Amino acid sequence: MPETMESAMLARWHELTGAQMLQALADGEVPHGAHHALLGLRVTGARRGGVDETWRPPRELANFAGSGVHAGYLAMVLDDACCAAGMSHGDRAHPMITLNLDIDFLRAVRPGDTYSVHAELVHAGRRRMVANARIVDAGGRPAAQARASVIPDADFAERMRGAAEGGAE
Repeated sequence: MPETMESAMLARWHELTGAQMLQALADGEVPHGAHHALLGLRVTGARRGGVDETWRPPRELANFAGSGVHAGYLAMVLDDACCAAGMSHGDRAHPMITLNLDIDFLRAVRPGDTYSVHAELVHAGRRRMVANARIVDAGGRPAAQARASVIPDADFAERMRGAAEGGAE
């Protein structure tokens, strides 16, 4: 069976920081997830507190009028980037849970065009993190921006500790 994003991350969870895991994703050492394929999204780089992605939305993401990508998909991309920025800060690749997501839609995103997505962590508290993300077109113009509050998925960390001790479910 081919390796999935989830199985690859589980296998490497105890040895890589969050930023290293995201960079492994960018480098192709960890496969992108099903949601990345659906969206046409790829992680291209990571560092502690930040992530870069490339997005080429497929035609299937267009709104009913066909005039642009449905706003819900922009929200999904911005949420993914903000969560990745949070994950990049950790000593391990903790998936993030979004507490809130505030979005400004600035211009239409066109299916088939290529966009850059950038996210930076602006607050790394002990429990809650805040990240900003933006989608930028090929001309450098922002198409959308977001701010999100995220928290690490503590249940995931417990499952990983259990797996390390041989007690995985």
